[in-house]
Amino acid sequence: MNNTLDKSIADSPLPIVILISGGGSNLQAIIDRINDKTLNARICAVISNVADAFGLQRAKNANIATETIVHQKYDSREAFDTALIIKIEQYQPKLVVLAGFMRILSDDFVNHFSGKMINIHPSLLPKHRGLHTHRRALENGDKEHGLSIHYVSTELDGGPLILQKSIPVLANDTKESLASRVLTEEHQAYPKVIQWFAQQRVQLIDNRVIINNNPEYN
Repeated sequence: MNNTLDKSIADSPLPIVILISGGGSNLQAIIDRINDKTLNARICAVISNVADAFGLQRAKNANIATETIVHQKYDSREAFDTALIIKIEQYQPKLVVLAGFMRILSDDFVNHFSGKMINIHPSLLPKHRGLHTHRRALENGDKEHGLSIHYVSTELDGGPLILQKSIPVLANDTKESLASRVLTEEHQAYPKVIQWFAQQRVQLIDNRVIINNNPEYN
């Protein structure tokens, strides 16, 4: 990303494509922040690998283009990822946003969008990569839990961190209550980070994240 802030670009809505596999609650949070003018972005398309994902209906309700590419119809991960790359590029996004996209992406796919694809993960990485993070946090006796927003790299849940938000693990927490409280924080944090991209405040330099003007999570 260019070190020089281009005001004309920064003032234009950031074109993004969002990938989902399920209910799309983070997608809805992003739509809501665009609608209330606190996020200067434009969702070019929502793409799902699951045909009946409820997030697709959320997008349709907001008059956003939707696409479905069902991975079971492809004979290899690479073939699916190639089809997904072609579909994403049709919309020419500046940022690809993974919001509950439940696919492990091939190295070729990740490298194609290197530096312009982000993910949100429900744990304080590098703790609890992968699935079932809330249950694992409780089983591990963690005192705090939370979320991480990071660039996507070829290492699963291992890309450079952009933002983390922690919450305390309460004595009476269940995996459901913990998941609910983390999700509430996700709905605030993800639009905020996307807005940093819209303002050109986030840079990836030598695999290190640089956030200009030192924005704070609030």
